[in-house]
Amino acid sequence: MKFDSECQCCKRSAAFLDDTKAKYPDYYCGPVPAFGDEKSAFLIVGLAPGLHGANATARPFTGDDSGALLYEALYQFGFSSAAKSVAIDDGLQLNNCRITNAVKCLPPENKPLTSEIKTCNPFLRTELMELPKNSVVLVLGGVAHNAVLRALDKPLSSCKFGHANEFSLEHIRLIDSYHCSRYNTQTKRLTPEMFRGVFKRVQEMLAE
Repeated sequence: MKFDSECQCCKRSAAFLDDTKAKYPDYYCGPVPAFGDEKSAFLIVGLAPGLHGANATARPFTGDDSGALLYEALYQFGFSSAAKSVAIDDGLQLNNCRITNAVKCLPPENKPLTSEIKTCNPFLRTELMELPKNSVVLVLGGVAHNAVLRALDKPLSSCKFGHANEFSLEHIRLIDSYHCSRYNTQTKRLTPEMFRGVFKRVQEMLAE
């Protein structure tokens, strides 16, 4: 199933987006498309758009704190033309990299229901199936990890999420990272060194 910018299949999220648009009329408040090179061999999968981030700007991990560490790492390892992603028209470009989310719309309290994750899963499946053979998929957090397994019809128990864990799944190679949320970075659950270590491994995997 191809991405649908008009999708309103999840009634709870659609109603929440309507309410959010009323509060923030300048915000995008819709399903957020993937960003980056459509033919890339490196896909990053996050959880869902943030209220004042992708939901506002229409670009994943852009406009709020959750994207700070991500775009710094992307720039350091040659996947981004800039170290900060500020707005959809800031000129930033990705190189052999694409960023998407398991859930395309902002969910209430940033916590999608399992039913909403499943409803959105066909969009992620299409993105995964379009990847070239031996592509690398970096998942940010357990929800994104499980969403990828669902999209590939794999039992959730077959691959356990853990930071820096790696799995070979059909035509892709999966690598896990803790989500680069402000909570995880402030509590040191995810440090810059840990995150850079994952990106260094991604580089190695792409070069193999």
